[in-house]
Amino acid sequence: QVQLVESGGGLVQAGGSLRLSCAASGRSIFSFDVMRWYRQAPGNQRELVAADARGGSTNYADSVTGRFTISRDNAKNTVYLQMNSLKPEDTAVYYCNAELYFPISAEYWGQGTQVTVSS
Repeated sequence: QVQLVESGGGLVQAGGSLRLSCAASGRSIFSFDVMRWYRQAPGNQRELVAADARGGSTNYADSVTGRFTISRDNAKNTVYLQMNSLKPEDTAVYYCNAELYFPISAEYWGQGTQVTVSS
């Protein structure tokens, strides 16, 4: 049973930083083809924030490029999202996502962690 557990959210002032963690159990994160962070603000659709493919490529939403960094620590079986220069519009629930393409297609989600940025 794969489980993803996010942590590290909280309340921070604009311009501050937070590091979110996504701890995986039941499977090595190295085996996932893609690890992602999504976010969802009240009244908005869930949006992709950052993705890290097993081959090493990463990509980011335009709104966070240059401010957020996704990384994996295979030894700790954890994925991180370092968030710097936070803005009030970054306020949302942040979700960790893991996807397998082969030999089976499977996708897993964490329960989310709240990030609130005050102005």
